[in-house]
Amino acid sequence: MKSRLDKDRIQALLDEYFEVEFSFRNTESLSTMLAQLDYEAQVFVLDWSRRIASTHIEIAYQFAAQAPLALRSMDDQMIEAWVLQAMDIYDRAGLHAALKVIGEIDLFISQGRERASGAFLEEQVGVLIPFVQGLSGRKLKLELGDRLYTDTETIYLPAVMAHLPDKRDNFLLYKAAVAYHWAQVRFGTFNEALWHYLEHHKTPGLALRTFHALETVRLNACLERELPGLYREMSMLSDKLMNDVTPPDWEQKVSSLRKKKATAIDSLEMSESMLGEALPGMAGFHGEMIPVLAFEVMQQRIEREKAQIRVDLKALADELNSERADDEARPDAFQVRFKEPETQLEEMHVELQLNGKSMPIPDNVKNTLMSIIQDLGDVPPEYLVPAGPGEYNLDAGKKRILDPEDVWGGTYHEEGAFFYNEWDYRRKHYRKNWCVMREMSVKPVHDGFADRVLVKYRRLLAHLRKVFEAMRDEDRLLKRQVHGDGVDIDAFVEAWSDVHTGLEMSDRLFTRMHREERDIAVMFMVDMSGSTEGWVNEAEREALVLLAEALETLGDRYAIYGFTGMTRKRCEVFPVKRFDESYDDEVKARISGMRAGDYTRMGAAIRHLSYRLNEVEARTKLLVTLSDGKPDDYHDDYRSEYGIEDTRQSLFEARRGGIHPFCITIDEAGHDYLPHMYGAANYTVISEVEKLPLKVSDIYKKITA
Repeated sequence: MKSRLDKDRIQALLDEYFEVEFSFRNTESLSTMLAQLDYEAQVFVLDWSRRIASTHIEIAYQFAAQAPLALRSMDDQMIEAWVLQAMDIYDRAGLHAALKVIGEIDLFISQGRERASGAFLEEQVGVLIPFVQGLSGRKLKLELGDRLYTDTETIYLPAVMAHLPDKRDNFLLYKAAVAYHWAQVRFGTFNEALWHYLEHHKTPGLALRTFHALETVRLNACLERELPGLYREMSMLSDKLMNDVTPPDWEQKVSSLRKKKATAIDSLEMSESMLGEALPGMAGFHGEMIPVLAFEVMQQRIEREKAQIRVDLKALADELNSERADDEARPDAFQVRFKEPETQLEEMHVELQLNGKSMPIPDNVKNTLMSIIQDLGDVPPEYLVPAGPGEYNLDAGKKRILDPEDVWGGTYHEEGAFFYNEWDYRRKHYRKNWCVMREMSVKPVHDGFADRVLVKYRRLLAHLRKVFEAMRDEDRLLKRQVHGDGVDIDAFVEAWSDVHTGLEMSDRLFTRMHREERDIAVMFMVDMSGSTEGWVNEAEREALVLLAEALETLGDRYAIYGFTGMTRKRCEVFPVKRFDESYDDEVKARISGMRAGDYTRMGAAIRHLSYRLNEVEARTKLLVTLSDGKPDDYHDDYRSEYGIEDTRQSLFEARRGGIHPFCITIDEAGHDYLPHMYGAANYTVISEVEKLPLKVSDIYKKITA
């Protein structure tokens, strides 16, 4: 066992970590305390002090002060969870909240079971949001709340679910809670009759508990019919929560609520007759009902959507009027026909008519109509009269500007943002949900750019097409075959050697030609940072045109995305051509419209485009980056080793997901950092920017061979 570090050595290290020359912290008492620990504990505490100090010196200082108590109370793994939670909270909520975690060490220890087996909303929200958005009806938001309930527009969920000892079961509790509260909204639990019933009841609390229990029977029947797999999981969770104590004759009394035509009014009428009777237990994922909040939100939504639909219809009427002759009748009212789906989980069919004839209905108008029908059961005639001049001022069509500081508020995600972790090499850990990525549209420029490129490089393009046609039709030589058309010399020599050393000779001595179907999907990730402005940007766009023309000949699936951004809150990618889009005039105009933007936060872009690439089924997946330099960002240490290490980690994640990354750069200094990020054989440096269009297609041939 190595001898302990003495106090002076420890103090020198702490002075360096805590920058005492500028922070004026007193490390003498800390050093004396840490000098009493054994060598392994000293190294552990000092290493974590250094790592935490890279995030904030005060958190590191307080950790070192608490370290002896932590070592007596927790094992190393639990201490790591403690400090990582503090740093994650610092990222989200600031210094005060992080120091509270460090200071409340006893609370952290007492909540050990929750951390060991519990599911955390911030970790599961990325799965839960697509789940709830995939269900029919009004698109609900998910937000953090101190209680579990819905106001008919948002489902509020607790920060942690830890009712059961198994982590997966606790995640399923989140999923069950989302499904159950979605069902309350979709199947009409909240309505005006419920509000009036409770408002005038002598014992509203008892009446609500009775209604909730009865309505749960009806909703469970709806879920069993429409989501049988999920319902079985919910039943399993109820059994594990041991809340299945059912009063005698309960099943018989409530059997009518399980019928397909049962409504919330049936539950409400039955609740009055069963008031005061014994009720079954409720599961933890059933939450609670707060009708007053739901009713307030509904009333605001009803008024808002009445105004919105009339404004939208006015816009449609104005568009129709502009296309009509002076002697044609002007539209003054519309009609709506709708058909309930055969299964309640399917989307409702809504038809907008004018003078008895169907007309195209924009998605935003359709969604508003469906929401109105869900609340009111129909669309009242007064809703279908276009708004008069100045009647409403909704700023219709004006896009709301989102404040990046509010990006974690809950609703931003549903409006198009993706959250990605970022690797902090100093912590040796991810910063959770650190980068906000949005897909932004490219403004197409119909200026004939692609046609000019084809003229400029017509000879090269003819050559590329021939090369790519040959790639499409070429055969592959398979070696070491049992049967074949030729002799595999290498295999024959090895077999001859085996015979002379007394070993059994292999029968795999032949070669044969084999034609394989190409099954390749390639994502081109194009640097649109400010440094590409000018010749670099033009060369990139020319290269993309040549590549697209050649790939159309080859038949490989491909997508083109640009990327740029400024800070972790404004990471952006620009879909120029998605995998399912054809290479048409619109895509050519988008290539022409690609313009230099801000900076180069590469890790987030690689993670997002890897996600998009993994949505495609292909045997071989390539992520090819066209760039003019290393990772960079505004007023941020991302441009240093931090950015290189995060990019390297994102590429490792891509490879782990079955993606092969490759980089083409014009940065002559790329040899200094690209081998570390991509590997020695997975990049190439082009010394002259004007050669980029000539080289990219040749490189593509090489990496897909």
